Amino acid sequence: MFYGLTPLGIVHTVISLVAVAAGLVALVRYKEIALATRAGRIYVVATALTCLTGFGIFQHGGFGPPHVLGIVTLVVLATAMAAERGKVFGKLSAYVAVVCYSLTFFFHMIPGVTETATRLPLGAPLVADRDASPGLRGTIGALFIVFLIGATVQVLRLRATRQRDALDGLRMQG
Repeated sequence: MFYGLTPLGIVHTVISLVAVAAGLVALVRYKEIALATRAGRIYVVATALTCLTGFGIFQHGGFGPPHVLGIVTLVVLATAMAAERGKVFGKLSAYVAVVCYSLTFFFHMIPGVTETATRLPLGAPLVADRDASPGLRGTIGALFIVFLIGATVQVLRLRATRQRDALDGLRMQG
């Protein structure tokens, strides 16, 4: 086993790294994750596959919090897609989609940071006990703050774009 990973764990990890890379590309290049971009579509598919492959991994004693996070991620991902495609939330749909996609990106960080800290460096991982590490909790808390800031910036950018488009529409009519 590679770093204590099963073959399914290796596949799961590779897919999750693809998702994170695609999410980063979408966020940096387009300022949001959206199905309208190739990076966004790759992100959505890879995130769903990450969740699905994660359900078969029981390294820590059966169904547990990581599996619950996978279920929540799939629900939030489906909500984002419904908001983006179907306008199910009316005028708020674009905002719901942006925040939900960003939330799923944050969800990737939780097991990513946890698994990295408990496995590396080899032989002397940064964290011995994932449940009792204040440093690990602090890191995840800091990442949540980064998510909140990023989501706020995305919502404000989207709002400014919509206001600008509305003004342009009024100018065209007048």
